Amino acid sequence: MLLAATASPAPGEVEETPSGPVVALDVEQAAEPLGTIKMVLLPDKAPISVENFLGYLRAGHYDGTVFHRVMPNFMIQGGGYTPEMEEKPQRPPIRNEARNQVRNSRGTVAMARTNDPDSATSEFFINVRDNHNLDFGIGGAGYAVFAQVIEGMEVVDRMAQTPTTRRGVHETTPTRPVVITRAYEVVPSAPPPAPPPAPDAPPR
Repeated sequence: MLLAATASPAPGEVEETPSGPVVALDVEQAAEPLGTIKMVLLPDKAPISVENFLGYLRAGHYDGTVFHRVMPNFMIQGGGYTPEMEEKPQRPPIRNEARNQVRNSRGTVAMARTNDPDSATSEFFINVRDNHNLDFGIGGAGYAVFAQVIEGMEVVDRMAQTPTTRRGVHETTPTRPVVITRAYEVVPSAPPPAPPPAPDAPPR
């Protein structure tokens, strides 16, 4: 969700034009490209979660993983499984940063975890709607928001509507795997070079 830059953010909402690093997820289903999701990370709000996510991304962990949990009008979750539903190796879990009070609003990205608040590893989810029941103090320990989608929410919405089935312990897995083919940092474009100074006018 690309927010307008005119209104001030409500308490607990992500500012309209966050200035953190930008990452992109190229996504496909059944070898057909679905599009690219771009997210801006929020190191000032969730430094531990951002460092953790970038560590997995830079190691190539997310390439070839699937969105294994898809729930319409709720969220899509991925980052931990192969298309064969084999769990990838994980690093030690991180501390829950949901106390940052950034709300689980539509388009925000949060760390997935078990019932243990400090159990998040590589998995994350994208909120398809406002899920403020997942916020700290409302949903207990809460789920830490560490990024926000700035381009490609239409891709997220399409993914949220894909048919699902049960695969093992997972009850809402897409019948056709939705795969992150590539996850990478977006390097800002360099500004164009300044034009050379105009030559001095000839003397008269």
